Amino acid sequence: MVYLAVHPAPGYTPVREIAQALAISGPFLSKVFQQLVQAGLVESHRGPSGGVRLAHPPKAVTLKQIVVAIDGPELFTECVLGLPGCGHARPCPVHEAWTVNRSELNLMFEASTLEAAAASVRQKDRRLAGSG
Repeated sequence: MVYLAVHPAPGYTPVREIAQALAISGPFLSKVFQQLVQAGLVESHRGPSGGVRLAHPPKAVTLKQIVVAIDGPELFTECVLGLPGCGHARPCPVHEAWTVNRSELNLMFEASTLEAAAASVRQKDRRLAGSG
């Protein structure tokens, strides 16, 4: 998603191009994009001019939407230790601390946009280009 936001194309970007640029397995990345398409965050097109593109402007997509689309909402809702039944009635050893941290994490991911992540990558790329 960040790659697509940093490298906007007039059409669709081939998944293999993204996989090569990021040194990620093409089949793995295709599966990730399937999840993002199902969540309505990415559009895909088959064929010679096919690939993927963002379904919404980067400023309209939160990092939480991306995480939930790929990994599900558990990071923001479940016990960090994965213990069944953990809750206020039967807290796990880290329940109280995780409740506070989970709330802060949720707020941070909701407030962080794809546009901000892309801007950070662009800024880092400019700094690296200037230091060489």
